[in-house]
Amino acid sequence: MNRCLYENSFDEFIKSNNNLIFGELCEGYHGEALTTTREAWSQEIIIMKETLSSLSNYNGQIIFEYDIPRLGKRIDVVLLLNGIIFCLEFKVGEKKILECDIDQVLDYALDLKNFHKFSHDKIIVPILIATEHQNSSTKIQDSIYNDKIVNPLVCGKNNLVNLLKKVLEKYPNEKEINSNWIISPYAPTPTIIEAARTLYENHSVENITRHEADKVSTDKTIKYILNVIQNSKIHHQKSICFVTGVPGAGKTLVGLEVAIKQTYQGNDKPVKDEGAVYLSGNGPLVAVLTEALAQDNFKKCSKNGEKKKISDSRREVSKSIQMIHRYRDNMLAKIKNPVENGILEIDPKKAVKEEKAGFGEVEHVAIFDEAQRSWTHQRLAAYLKRGGTYGNKLKVPNFPMSEAAFLIWSLDQREDWATIVCLVGGGQEINTGEAGIFEWIKALNEKFPHWNIYISPKLTEPEYAEGRVNELLKDNHNVTYSEDLHLGVSIRSFRAEKLSAFVHALLSFNKMAPSLYNEIKDKYPIVLTRSMDKAREWLHYHARGSERTGVLITKESARYKPLSVHVLPSGDENAVHWFLDDKNNVKSSNYLEDAATEIQVQGLELDYTCVLWDADMRYKDGKWHFYKFNGATNWIEQNGNTENKQELMKYMLNAYRVLLTRARIGMVICVPIGNPNKNANGYWEDKTRLPEYYDETYNYLKSLGIEEI
Repeated sequence: MNRCLYENSFDEFIKSNNNLIFGELCEGYHGEALTTTREAWSQEIIIMKETLSSLSNYNGQIIFEYDIPRLGKRIDVVLLLNGIIFCLEFKVGEKKILECDIDQVLDYALDLKNFHKFSHDKIIVPILIATEHQNSSTKIQDSIYNDKIVNPLVCGKNNLVNLLKKVLEKYPNEKEINSNWIISPYAPTPTIIEAARTLYENHSVENITRHEADKVSTDKTIKYILNVIQNSKIHHQKSICFVTGVPGAGKTLVGLEVAIKQTYQGNDKPVKDEGAVYLSGNGPLVAVLTEALAQDNFKKCSKNGEKKKISDSRREVSKSIQMIHRYRDNMLAKIKNPVENGILEIDPKKAVKEEKAGFGEVEHVAIFDEAQRSWTHQRLAAYLKRGGTYGNKLKVPNFPMSEAAFLIWSLDQREDWATIVCLVGGGQEINTGEAGIFEWIKALNEKFPHWNIYISPKLTEPEYAEGRVNELLKDNHNVTYSEDLHLGVSIRSFRAEKLSAFVHALLSFNKMAPSLYNEIKDKYPIVLTRSMDKAREWLHYHARGSERTGVLITKESARYKPLSVHVLPSGDENAVHWFLDDKNNVKSSNYLEDAATEIQVQGLELDYTCVLWDADMRYKDGKWHFYKFNGATNWIEQNGNTENKQELMKYMLNAYRVLLTRARIGMVICVPIGNPNKNANGYWEDKTRLPEYYDETYNYLKSLGIEEI
């Protein structure tokens, strides 16, 4: 596939017949171009011919509909002229200049600057052309970010040539652009939402993540998993893969791509009896991905004249991405109830046995994201005893299994073959009752010894099952270790591959933390403040185009209202608005009013974040101290050596690990001053926000060298 629909030198473009150029655009377009698109092309050809005829003394190159690979975007026109890259976005027939249109052309410039190899060191000039606009930008200004992107310019069709000349006068001595610019290596790191959209739209997409000198590759992991699936099918076996990865390494993306590649196998429609399903217990993640894909699907169908409701698009998407609880409930509905003698059995009156699927679900392959968050036996049994399941409110007294064991049991019901893929994040259990990876291994050893186990060697490290994985698996002879099942480099933070290492060092008081900070601070800014006003100002200053910002706090945070921060209400719909609505909507994360918790952001990401560090986790005497607010008057320290207390403290630490790894481009950490004031009687105005609750934490972070603003 060509990277553009048309390209030529200025000379040849001006001499070419308009109809021939138009024909090339139509011929290269994938699918049937809409009437509005065709009309826009016709006008753009005329405008660009008139414009470039006045620049005949320049030897430049013109490119129409330049493709930004793997992100599904095209730049209307690119001009490579005198060592400068011009990104032109046309709004044919428009008089008004809209902010969203300026953001669009700026986004193109940012994408080229960050991910297009032959554009990294070039002047990039984004220009919005509302063809009937009567005015034009008068100042050519470099961006305040010192990255060679010129602040977006605007003009009408009659002003374009003069605007181009002004830019050329300002930058007269730029170096020549690489002759292979069009086919330059391109290495985007899409957000999980962008990546999912592209995967779902195209069904089979190669190289959706960045590849620079093979430092980052999810391909080998995906290939390994697909081979395990194929071998399980050929040999009629049951297999399970454990995939590990640092925060932001692309575990969720791997899961989505395996699900879609296995289901579609390069075809436009799902392959019969070959299906895979992506499952997550993360309600906000599933809701945001499902709604993003459904909205895109609905818009595409509407644009093509198909009659379709948004509810139809949501149903279609939900076949590939589901809540793990609903999958679990489908299997619960098939069992004998009550459970007798601690043994799960299928009730033949409640389920039909099929030739290949047996009593299992229709999918051969189930991908469980955040598998470390599966529930313990105690929590699941208590939950089912009171009938708290999603949808059917089914009560199951004396339930005998952990969630991990039950999910393996569910796939084991298939008569032919099955594969489970567990995506595992280390140190990311954030709720009480989350079992970690221990329960999966225990279930395989005790209940499913016939399953083949494929495991990342990193699963033996301390953050997984307390470092006991080797011990737990020493007598299991069906284990294969493979480095291909570990994702070692963050693709979320494309400017800071060592971000996760820095966060781990910060939280564990590792002496390497300052040097790790120094390695990443220039490419990935991390700054410190004691003022939410300054934090908001920093976020507004740094975010450009449609880049997303947001405030993050832990669910144990309590004293944020004095800082004009509110917690995003629970409920998946709120997360959908927070992540997907644009910056003109007050429900959007960009408004910096509603702060999301670790529960709402795990698995998702923003471009820039503010982590608001409350008094729930405090640095003192070389270690972390953990506190819960009693809801009215004071904080209560969570100390003690009981298993429940130790578990709670682990979850509170992991909450900050999650929040500190959500930003793709940079973050500000705000540790409040607290309230240092006393009333007329000499008592604290607010004893729930004493400065001492925050000062030592701030001083610790400052001691790592983090820049203050």
